[in-house]
Amino acid sequence: MDMIKKLSLAGIVPVIKVEDANDAVPLCKALSDGGLPVAEITFRSDAAQEAIRRVHQELPDVILGAGTVLTIDQVDRAVAAGATYIVSPGLNPEVVRHCQKVGVPIVPGCANPSDIEVALSLGLTTVKFFPAEALGGLNLIKAMSAPYGNVKFLPTGGVSESNLLDYLNFNKVVACGGSWMVDAKAIAAKDWQRIETLTRNAVTLMLGLSLAHVGINSGNPQQAEKEAKALCGLLGWESKDGNSSIFVGGGFEMMKKPFRGTHGHIAIGTNDIARAKWHLERRGFVFDEASAIEKDGKLKAIYLQEEIAGFAFHLLQR
Repeated sequence: MDMIKKLSLAGIVPVIKVEDANDAVPLCKALSDGGLPVAEITFRSDAAQEAIRRVHQELPDVILGAGTVLTIDQVDRAVAAGATYIVSPGLNPEVVRHCQKVGVPIVPGCANPSDIEVALSLGLTTVKFFPAEALGGLNLIKAMSAPYGNVKFLPTGGVSESNLLDYLNFNKVVACGGSWMVDAKAIAAKDWQRIETLTRNAVTLMLGLSLAHVGINSGNPQQAEKEAKALCGLLGWESKDGNSSIFVGGGFEMMKKPFRGTHGHIAIGTNDIARAKWHLERRGFVFDEASAIEKDGKLKAIYLQEEIAGFAFHLLQR
């Protein structure tokens, strides 16, 4: 899996300034425990290289990048320490070519169409949009996406919980860089639990997991119709008859013949099913790959391998 795909599945890239290399490992562990095994450690402090080295050695599962990289020397130092990708605030062709020469992915900062055209001339199609909010935010990304339809963006700068979903809901945004979950006061106080909580909240917001509908194995068409009528009478909802089931409103699906799950199935809606699957797999959940339903080449639904409380569970693209 290429690096851009990994960052896309993670969804949020915590941007970290480490003043004390001793903080790097517990900080990145808190991020990982909160659901984000990814970190962009910026070269805005003298501790950056050592911080990257320690995280690389002690937390090898963390997707580790070096940010605010301005020079070829910083690229070499970051890669030697263990960084697996490079991020720069602007687009320096010399730095880009060096990254390409040594084989490390780079996401350079672009602020306007001219920057994007330079990036394209260098063979890059994913760029950082920085400083995102100050430049015009999502509106400018959408405007630039019209003439540059093959370019993907990683907006950073001003991204927060209040606008995260707006950015991620646009299909030209691969992920968002942010620092709100790595609160400077919490780092100074070494309050790693606080950072873990902020990270978990960010991941929960991003995935947007919620109940979509409950499928009930009625057993046969007659029973399904009877139970659907009862629910319509109870809730005042309308029913919709289909080939294999009867939907009651949007909340219940009465199966006309036994389907997945001992009792039935439960659909969990999500903002991004591929991203949700990746995050849930990190939590230990296993999916039945044979159950995947795709439309236009994109995943729309997929079941967990195991039942929970007698119900099969599946993710559903919202």
